[in-house]
Amino acid sequence: MTAPAATDIRHGVERQARLAGLLEATSPAARAREAQAATLPVLDPLAGLLPHGGLAKGTITEATDTGLLLALAAGPATADPHAWTAAVGLPDLGLAAAAGYGIDLHRLVVADHPGEHAAEVITALAAACPVVLAAAPVGVPPRALDRLAAHLRRTGTVLVTPGPWPGAHLRLEVTVSRWGGLGDGFGQLTGRRAEVRATGRGGARRPRTAGLWLPAGDGSVATAAPGTAAGGERPDVVAASG
Repeated sequence: MTAPAATDIRHGVERQARLAGLLEATSPAARAREAQAATLPVLDPLAGLLPHGGLAKGTITEATDTGLLLALAAGPATADPHAWTAAVGLPDLGLAAAAGYGIDLHRLVVADHPGEHAAEVITALAAACPVVLAAAPVGVPPRALDRLAAHLRRTGTVLVTPGPWPGAHLRLEVTVSRWGGLGDGFGQLTGRRAEVRATGRGGARRPRTAGLWLPAGDGSVATAAPGTAAGGERPDVVAASG
């Protein structure tokens, strides 16, 4: 075999290898792996509301309902039993509800009243916690918020807030909710059926909606079939939010 012919064969093999590598890198399976690596997992009933089925690492999400706030934090907490979660500036956060959604209270760091040091507290906790729940910033200088956002991107930490928060990437809200379990002056609340709407930027620009039990009768999150009520009962307490 002549030297030019051997060179042509070698170049052909190299081109085929590059093409195979390109096809693998752009395959649906590879894109799915990249998306999974770039997101934190959420509970299955919430996955359809979020781009790529999870919370994008290093981003800020507004969850205007406390049940949604806790449900979003529960996904990473239950996926990794060694992961820590933090709650900053949320003194009224229900710890029993957090445990019901699946958050391990032994791995929950609480800073109820950080005051003017909220940004510094969140920055410190972000180094150890994949999810930080935090009250909307009050009196925090824009430059400090910019530094905090950059730190979240570096650590990959997701900040979930009742909002509003400047620069938030995603917003989830309960548009209508119905509690079940009450009769005519008696009974016990057994669950809340909620219509949830998600909007945001980029891949979340198109609104997504879902019907959820938030919580279900056992305190967890579940997908709600159309027209159902907790325990098969008529939903008799109705609340609407904008």
